[in-house]
Amino acid sequence: MQKKVFQLLVNNTSGVLSRIAGLFSRRGYNVESITAGVTADPLITRITIVASGDDEILEQIEKQVAKLEDVRSIRELKPESSVFRELIMIKVRASAEQRQSIIAVSDIFRAKIIDVAPESLMIELTGNQQKIDAFIGLLEGYEILEQARTGIAGLGRGTEEIVYI
Repeated sequence: MQKKVFQLLVNNTSGVLSRIAGLFSRRGYNVESITAGVTADPLITRITIVASGDDEILEQIEKQVAKLEDVRSIRELKPESSVFRELIMIKVRASAEQRQSIIAVSDIFRAKIIDVAPESLMIELTGNQQKIDAFIGLLEGYEILEQARTGIAGLGRGTEEIVYI
């Protein structure tokens, strides 16, 4: 099993994300993460999908998604020629004695404390998957109350492969 990151540009119409997810569901394809957001053109949505499978399955995913009506383009974002980021918001139980050590770990990772409550801290961190995983690993000694993780967003490096629609 391997992973591939696909970038789709699709028409910003109602139900487009549902139709794409339905294709994955019907065919039994595995989605590791999916993120979507409007582009500079409000008529176009950029969707980043991380899928896993063998070479044949990943090739079929690309072909099947490309056939969908609202899909304007699909391409693989290769790690060596792309930049990937993920966002996590994590709420940690923090007594008065623990706050400074949690803040110190957050500072090392350039994370931001975005909410302080009497018994908890909420932290925001953006980075690649390895950075996020390492941060979570260092917080294992504390009680993680909640976390929300976005999944990967990515763009190709440079200007060679920009799709103009």
